[in-house]
Amino acid sequence: MQDAQINETRQTDVMDVARARALEVALGRDPVLGDQSPLPPFFHQIYFWDAQPPTRLGRDGHPKVGQGLIPDMGLPRRMWAGGELTFHAPLLAGIPAEKRSVVETATHKQGRTGPLAFVTLKHEIWQNGQHCVTERQDLVYRQDPDPTAPRPVAPQAPVDETQIQKEGFDATLLFRYSALTFNGHRIHYDLDYARDVEGYSGLVVHGPLLAQRLMLMAEQTAPVQRFRFRAVSPLMHFETASFCRKGDHMWVRGPDGRQCMWAEVTG
Repeated sequence: MQDAQINETRQTDVMDVARARALEVALGRDPVLGDQSPLPPFFHQIYFWDAQPPTRLGRDGHPKVGQGLIPDMGLPRRMWAGGELTFHAPLLAGIPAEKRSVVETATHKQGRTGPLAFVTLKHEIWQNGQHCVTERQDLVYRQDPDPTAPRPVAPQAPVDETQIQKEGFDATLLFRYSALTFNGHRIHYDLDYARDVEGYSGLVVHGPLLAQRLMLMAEQTAPVQRFRFRAVSPLMHFETASFCRKGDHMWVRGPDGRQCMWAEVTG
């Protein structure tokens, strides 16, 4: 019997200081967070794990769709397409918080390469009775790749940035970020699966990890109040990326000039 579809989930988690400090270290930062320190933007990604037993996982390592909040859209490949975040108040390390999640939309469309399905999740995070974060998470589902089909050509990224940082992503960082976020998606750590099943040329750098880097870069100027981002082209673990900013616009440029992500920030 198929599980009944869940309309809303609520999870409570303590914003564990040790876990936040582990993410700081993984990102190459000095671990400075302590009890009741304001967490950097998007660090809530390492909390509120959806831990499922092996029998409730799909082939890709994610929890099976259709058994919880996310409906079964009939397509096997999942990607994080983008999102939007509003930071109403800082989340504080070491204090419990609650995450409330619902499905806002679930639709099918016909793309250039075949059928697509889009799911938008809305999350609210509350702490000490205060609404701290609103996040919309856009997921896209698609068919397995056709090995005979030509690869889509990614658009070229702008080159008129006024601020730039270069970052590399090796397999160790991808593994550590997967572990801290409890993300079992095999495209981030299983090279054979990423290459042979989902058709990538290497391990895929997490979209949220790219967005995290952009947000930390933006915070060097002013606290991030609102952040929107969209994944454009996947970045592989063997590539060095350029993180760019011009005004309120930010983007990630691959080593061949292609655009991997665009974002808009309000500080």
